[in-house]
Amino acid sequence: MDLGLKDRVYIVTGATRGLGNATARELLADGAKVIVTGRDERRVAEAAAELGPDAVGVAVDNADADAAPRLIAAAREHFGRFDGVLVSVGGPPAGFVADLTDEQWRAAFESVFLGAVRMARGAAAELRDGGVIGFVLSGSVHEPIAGLTLSNGLRPGLAGFAKSLADELGPRGIRVVGVLPARIDTDRVRELDGMSADPAATRIANESRIPLRRYGTPDEFGRVAAFLLSPAASYLTGIMVPVDGGVRHGF
Repeated sequence: MDLGLKDRVYIVTGATRGLGNATARELLADGAKVIVTGRDERRVAEAAAELGPDAVGVAVDNADADAAPRLIAAAREHFGRFDGVLVSVGGPPAGFVADLTDEQWRAAFESVFLGAVRMARGAAAELRDGGVIGFVLSGSVHEPIAGLTLSNGLRPGLAGFAKSLADELGPRGIRVVGVLPARIDTDRVRELDGMSADPAATRIANESRIPLRRYGTPDEFGRVAAFLLSPAASYLTGIMVPVDGGVRHGF
């Protein structure tokens, strides 16, 4: 199936590893060109080099107010066009309500929520008919996840923002989509499992609650995200797609 990605140009934030990196790989494999970002300049350069000549790395923090214009300018400078963005942000840190400080809430809000809003707003001003804005969210959009209070508080609000944005941008032919990972086998998920007294037992218990009885792979997530960003998904907007092995039982 031709996804129509050849020579299209996407920005993928938080793409030095994990879900953002997996999505960048899938986009590139189908002929797209990608601007990949992260906060650490060395890791961004290494990730871009590993991804190949059609990937350019830009070190930037999503929380920076000038992140969106810098990245869009980089897309146009290196590849001559800009077709879409996938906003992926690592974290926020795990923690329970009583343990989290005001500063942790502020930092998470700037990075996870306001940074994503700014990125989407900047992209919306530049995209034309056929453009797309994607968000990597979480299964916590539908149901809180124990120990991830910051994510539980911020991701559902960002999903609501995405739905509003889809309504506003639809008449211009610009799509907005969300992708909701659950237990995907990334460093982040292994770190969360490692916070328990018995990480191996925790993983087994988590897998027992997943209908497919296993964690997903980053590549499995990346293929879904790349499809949603592609012209092949041209009539999909305002949707939140779970990539969770069936763990969400609601309709």
